[in-house]
Formats: sequence, structure tokens, C-alpha cells
Amino acid sequence: MRQKTALRGFTIFELIFTIAIIGTLAGIVIPVYSNYKEKTEINKAILDIRSLESDILTFKMTKKAMPGTLVDVGKGGLLDPWGNPYKYLDYATSTPGQTRKDRFLKPLNSDFDLFSMGKDGDYRATLNNPLSQDDIVRANDGVFIGLGSEF
Repeated sequence: MRQKTALRGFTIFELIFTIAIIGTLAGIVIPVYSNYKEKTEINKAILDIRSLESDILTFKMTKKAMPGTLVDVGKGGLLDPWGNPYKYLDYATSTPGQTRKDRFLKPLNSDFDLFSMGKDGDYRATLNNPLSQDDIVRANDGVFIGLGSEF
């Protein structure tokens, strides 16, 4: 005599419960990963700006002049983590309106500007502007390098 084995599948309740758990986990993991990725990109830009600053200051010491562009220090093609070129401006050859300014409208630096336009790929002269909040800036002659919104 043969016994019949009952085949049992998932009930609709079990499937809905499983999908709800997966959705909840995804809702937690995705924002955490996005936040981690954004912080990683910001830190990469900060390290790049520190390196560029060092190259610019080395150029200044050896050539007794500031480089005209980042090409002069061999970093003209360097892109920030968002795929945009880093911005450099030598104050000695710039006009006063070109320099970046803090929220009190004072120049960020006394020697040169060096920054990434950040995630949005756009910037304005003052850090008060919302388009400059995500910029990674060098300020106080290199004492501060970080988000424009934090300076």
C-alpha cells in the first residue's frame, strides 16, 4: 500500500510576510549604504584636495611662483569623485570678484582657491548659496578642508 505524501507550498500569508521582511531590510540597508557611499566620496575629495594643495605648494617652493593651472603641477586631468574637474584659482592672477567667500563674505583663503564642485557639479562664489553647500572647499589657507556647509 502506498502512502500519499501531501505536497505543501507556501501560503499567501507566508509569502506576504517574507516580502514584508525583505522590504523592511532593504529600507534599512539602502539608506545606510547611500550614506556610506556619500561619505566615502567626500573623504576622497578631501584627500585629493590635500594632495593637490601639497603639489601646488611644492611647485611654489621650487619655481618661486604659483602654478597658473593644475596642468602645471601635472594634475590637469584629475576628476573629483563625481566626475568633475577640481577648480583652482591663483589669487595673484585673479580679479577680486573671482575669489570664493565664506558666509560673512570674506575670502576663504589668502593665497589660492582649490575646491570640488561637489555632488551637484555646480557652485557659486559664496558658501551661503545652496549650490555651494555640497562643495568640498579648502579654507583658511588649508587649515580647513571639507564640506562648504560645515565651514
